[in-house]
Parts: sequence; structure tokens; C-alpha cells
Amino acid sequence: MHFRIDTNEVSLEVSSHREAPEISKDPVADSTDVYAFVSPDRPGTVTLIANYIPLQEPAGGPNFYSFGDDVLYEIHVDNNGDAEPDVTYQFRFKTEIADKATFLYNTGPIKSLSSPAWNNRQTYEVTRVQGRRSAVIASGLACPPCNIGPLSTPDYPVLAREAVHELRGGIRVFAGQRAEGFYVDLGAIFDLADLRPFQNLNVYGMHIFHKGAPGVNTTAQVNVHSIAIQVPISDLLWGRPHGKVNEPGSVIGVWTTASRQRASVWDAGSYETMHSGPFRQVSRLGNPLVNEVLNPLGVKDQWNTQPPAHDKEFAEYVTHPELAGLLPVLDPGQFPQLAKLVAKGTPRADLEAILLTGIPNGIVHGFQNYTGPVLADMLRLNTAIPASRKPNPLGVLGGDLAGFPNGRRVFDDVVTVELRAIAGVTVPLVDKGYKPDAAAGLLTDGLTEKSVPAGYLREFPYLGNPYSGFYTPKK
Repeated sequence: MHFRIDTNEVSLEVSSHREAPEISKDPVADSTDVYAFVSPDRPGTVTLIANYIPLQEPAGGPNFYSFGDDVLYEIHVDNNGDAEPDVTYQFRFKTEIADKATFLYNTGPIKSLSSPAWNNRQTYEVTRVQGRRSAVIASGLACPPCNIGPLSTPDYPVLAREAVHELRGGIRVFAGQRAEGFYVDLGAIFDLADLRPFQNLNVYGMHIFHKGAPGVNTTAQVNVHSIAIQVPISDLLWGRPHGKVNEPGSVIGVWTTASRQRASVWDAGSYETMHSGPFRQVSRLGNPLVNEVLNPLGVKDQWNTQPPAHDKEFAEYVTHPELAGLLPVLDPGQFPQLAKLVAKGTPRADLEAILLTGIPNGIVHGFQNYTGPVLADMLRLNTAIPASRKPNPLGVLGGDLAGFPNGRRVFDDVVTVELRAIAGVTVPLVDKGYKPDAAAGLLTDGLTEKSVPAGYLREFPYLGNPYSGFYTPKK
């Protein structure tokens, strides 16, 4: 018998696509991305999505991917600016094996979620927590199977639509496998920010000489598991004035966590594990790339176990980002203004606003997503800003106020936005006299939303159908 106790100093780290060493060993509790946006096809609702289990190989059978039955998954919403959850949606999963005498995930084609040929299925329960009150709002909801191939899952879109559940009060939920929608050239970024399109880039006055290569989408043709919930905006807002863009009560903060119980006992005789004790947070994610690129290795463990309300302790890594100091060194001559800014040691108030407080009224015309002075890593969404009719993947940076960092949509180019912000493009938000380097406005890993082979859906749950294990398009 094996006995394990996890102390309060939990050793697991959070990850956005395996950026931390320990949580990479626990993928079912590993959050990769969080999304929050006003639903484009259902005005008056907000869609919240938390992705887990990164970089899934579509043909990864016979034990295909599933949520952890022993993990508590949560999506949190703060509506009063204290970086503490005011509404939390909890998701618990249960796996059932119909026939333990076969190695097969399915013994024939799966044509519906009730198909007897599906041998290894998951259901889940959704609980809404508000203050000290909690209520189960649905149970026994079916997840779809993984996308095995044309014989096993002959019409996967039908199975996926069947797994979109309509609940009371205008709530929709979905939990299951999806195509990875986050596009990023991880190979280039972690090769000392050797961005392919930026190779051999020289900026002389008004002349730009650009001979770089296109980016490579490292996450193309891999899958994730998504937990998605669509709720009426009115379910999330109360107390403070809200409904107008300039009203602070219109803004919500969103993040996700995964937790495990403190003690686990594995019985070698029965091959079963029992869990007991309070849940301890082992994974957290709000804004993309914060723990991946901004937080240093020495604080990742501690950051993961803390609520956003404690992020003042880590704010220096946002206001003095290491990458900002590296860019002028890695590409000499292209970032003279940024080099001067770093040399002064002035805290980056623009990054603090974008990632830790939200942008106040008066900075960007017709926009604010300020939650107050509490420094906290949360997605901040102004629910009074409607979905854009002509969305720009660069979000607010591209003039589209419905996109990142106003929440985050599934197709938003968060890598380009954050690279350019770190390079100084957003400094004029707080220092009108600062002139960003020309190169800063060109930074990108060379990918767009078109770099995702599966594309996106126009309706809930918005991420595309997962790639098939039998056939995956070539990169």
C-alpha cells in the first residue's frame, strides 16, 4: 500500500503548455488556457472556457484522454474587484467502464452518446458556488468521446453537439475534447526568442528589410480537453452599478484552478486509490503566458498555490519583465528605446494595468476594464462591450475593444499582443512622450488564427472539433 500526503506547501506548478516541470507530470490537472468573452451568437451571455490536458496526440490510444475523476476543476468569477471569487462553477467527473474484459475504448462505431459500443465514458456534475451557498445545477451530464477515427466516431460533429447541454436559467455547458485553438511557435520562443519572421529584420528610418521565415504552429493538430459554460451576464453581476461601459460593476475577473485532495492511498491489491482531506490548489491560470514567460522558475510553485488576491507578491515580474531586457541583447540595434527604458529601471505601469489591474477609464477611448487597485492576475472582461461584428485578433491593440486584454476570445493573437506590449508598444498608454521602437510594432511569432487547421466554430463551445486519431491534416 502506498500512502501520500500533500502539505500546504504543494509542490506542483501551474502550466500553460508544460511551462513548469512538476505539473507536466500531472496533465489532467494542468490548465493550458482560459477564455472569457461576451457570446457573439447569444447577446446577454458570457462564455467561460478552461482548457486542460495539453498537447494531446490524437492517436493516443488505447487509453484515450479524459478528465481526472480525482480533480476538482473550477472557473472563478470576481465581480467586485477584490480578486476573490464571488461566483464559482465547479466540475467533478466520473468514469465508467462498461466491459472491463476488453482493452478497447469502443467495441464498435459510436453513433450517439448512449451507444452501447462506447466502453469508456465520462459524466460530470456542475455546482454553482456563491458566497457560502452552493447548489448542484446539473449532474449526470455526458462528455463526448475522443475523436478516434472514421470507423469509431463516424460523425463526430453530431456527438459534440449532443454533448452541449441546455440547463435551467439559460445556461449551456460542454466538457470534452476539442482542437487546440491557441497558436504559438513554442520552438522559436523558447530558443531565446528566435522569432522566425523577425530573423534578418532591419529597420532603418522608414525602410524595413524583412527576410524572415513564417512561424511554425507548435500546437497545430493536437487536442485539449475543454470545460465551457455559457451563462447570462445577470448571473454574474450585482451590487455595484453595471450595464454601461464606464461603470466598474460591468467588469468581471476570471481565472481557473484545479485542486487535489491532500491525502491519497493506493492499494496495490485492488489497484484502487482512495482520496481524503481538504482540496489543495495545484494549478491556476488567468492571463496567458504570465507564469510561462514572466514568472521566474524560483516562484512558480508558490504562485500556483496562491489566489490572485496575493499577486502583489509577484508584481515585480510583471512590472520589470525579464524578456524586455533580453530583447535588446538578442537583437542588437533594434530596440534602443526599450533598452533605455529598461536601464532606467522604471516599473512598467502599462503592463501592470494590462495584466494586474485592468485599464482605467480615460486611457483608451470608449473602454475600461479596471477592477481596482488590487494587483491580481485575472482575465478582465467588460461585459457591457458587445461582441465585435468585425473582430480583430489583435483585440484592443488592433482597435477591437471586444478582444484581449478585454477578456480573451478563442482566436485572439495573444502571443503577438503580449510580445509587442513587453517590447514597449503600450508604454504610451501611461507615458505619452515615449516613442516605441519601430521593431516593437512588428514583433510576432508569425502565426494567425488561420494557423489552426481545425478552425473555430461560430457557436458554443467555439473551439473546433478535435483532430482524429486516424487522420490528422499535415502541417
